[in-house]
Amino acid sequence: MGKYVVKKTKTGIKFDLKASNGEVIACSEVYASKAACMNGIRSVMTNAPIASVEDQSAESYEVCKNPKFEVYLDKAGEYRFRLKARNGQIIATGEGYKARKSCMNGIESIRKNAASEITYED
Repeated sequence: MGKYVVKKTKTGIKFDLKASNGEVIACSEVYASKAACMNGIRSVMTNAPIASVEDQSAESYEVCKNPKFEVYLDKAGEYRFRLKARNGQIIATGEGYKARKSCMNGIESIRKNAASEITYED
C-alpha cells in the first residue's frame, strides 16, 4: 500500500500520494492550512475509486460527470491527468507520461492507493 505524505512548503501545506515503491503518483495544490490539506486527502480517498476517465487526448471524447480523471496532452506532448472532485475542483494532478498507457496505469495506481495511510514530513 502507498501513503500520503503531507509536508509544509514556503507558501502553505501540500500532499503527495506515493505508491508502495515510493514513486509519487499524484500531487495536490498548496493549501493554506493543514485542515484544508486533510480535506483534500479525504476527497481523493472518496473520489478516486469512483471517478470515470475523460480522455481529452482523443479526437472526439465523451464529457463525463464529476468526479473524474481528465487525461490530456500538455504543451510538451506528454500525457497528464488531473482528478476532479464532485464539485469540479482539481484535487490531484499527475506527472507527464510519454505514453497514454503509462498515464492510464498512473490513474489505476491512484485508485489502488487512494485509501493509504497519512504521514507527515517537516
